Amino acid sequence: MRRDLAGWLAYIEQQHTQSIALGLERVARVRDAMGLRPAVPVVTVAGTNGKGSTCAMLEAVLSAAGYRVGLYTSPHLLRYNERVRIAGREADDRALVSAFARVEAARTEKAGNIRLTYFEFGTLVAVDLFLRSAVDVLVLEVGMGGRLDAVNAFDADCGIVTSIGMDHMDYLGATREAIGHEKAGIFRAGRPAVLADPAPPASVPAHAQAIGARLLRIGHEFGYQADGDQWLFWGPAGRKSGLPYPALRGGTQLLNASAAFAALDTLQQRLPVSMQHLRRGLAEAELRGRFQVLPGRPAVVLDVGHNPQAAAVLSDNLSDMGLYSDTWAVFGMLRDKDIAGVVRLLAKRIDHWMVCTLPPPRGAQAAQLAQALRQAGVDAVREFENPALAYAAACSEAADNDRIVVFGSFHTVAGVLAARETPKA
Repeated sequence: MRRDLAGWLAYIEQQHTQSIALGLERVARVRDAMGLRPAVPVVTVAGTNGKGSTCAMLEAVLSAAGYRVGLYTSPHLLRYNERVRIAGREADDRALVSAFARVEAARTEKAGNIRLTYFEFGTLVAVDLFLRSAVDVLVLEVGMGGRLDAVNAFDADCGIVTSIGMDHMDYLGATREAIGHEKAGIFRAGRPAVLADPAPPASVPAHAQAIGARLLRIGHEFGYQADGDQWLFWGPAGRKSGLPYPALRGGTQLLNASAAFAALDTLQQRLPVSMQHLRRGLAEAELRGRFQVLPGRPAVVLDVGHNPQAAAVLSDNLSDMGLYSDTWAVFGMLRDKDIAGVVRLLAKRIDHWMVCTLPPPRGAQAAQLAQALRQAGVDAVREFENPALAYAAACSEAADNDRIVVFGSFHTVAGVLAARETPKA
């Protein structure tokens, strides 16, 4: 059957009884049936927060050095194509459709008609396109956890764990130790393992040591130091000073940049980069929805953060922005997230809350968010059916010297971006 991209996405959503089913057996069987064995370096990035920013900086630096980068990230904001980037450009519909057809043929004809999840399909599609496009390096962002994530079916030449926080506990475990062990599963024996969490659970270095990975820890084997309007990085290949601050905004971006630079240091023989490439990559890295400040007044901040660790960072970043008369929140979350934990960290930063319902099956109802806010002592709460309506209300009431913060989920930010990009009648 011939399908367009929307048809394929609808089809693969129905192929497995569970939307999330961790495990490598299914994806490995189809991988082997397709002969997907990268001969170029693979950098795999896991972590509760900071994965996307680290991937964006890796892509930007390596692209500045002239390498063709295959970048796989998730989830997307507006278009599925965002997940698969080749040499700095999103894969087009035709390429994705062809790759979905190849994965489906291998699944049904060579792999015993095994069922794949949406994410497993997408991971195989991305790697298939990367290898067919003769990329020089693969940068793969883990979807969830690490050890049993589909991305981990491809051995990492360098594994990065950016941070370990409390998220996806139903799948990864109820403690940082358990979650850290899952994320450390991307490490490989004898290969570099970059750990950028300043206070990691013991399970991460313990696993690296147990398998004989070459562990690089922030503050030990690599690190950074702010120096006025510049900063310096030190790592396995020495010191690099006079670096510009990343174009990506936020207080954790030097940490994310350092993780990327440590990985690049370990790959210097296979993928050499210069100081010029590092500087250019820092200046050119882009990532929508990560403390993204849109031009205009009132100021609009987009942040996909959806767990307490990300909320704490967002709170600090809002504090560092300067003075605004009032702060308006457009706030939507998934119901299986720690809503109370996020609210607790941001209740005092925000003056007016416009809470919105997100789509089923996982979206929280606006009433659930409002209840959590009132339990935290917040009274200035209004409820809306979707992010677009909440954002429109905030825009109509906010003054020029106010700011609007859109956060809580990829779905919240995506809803607002879609509304902004829809031509007004």
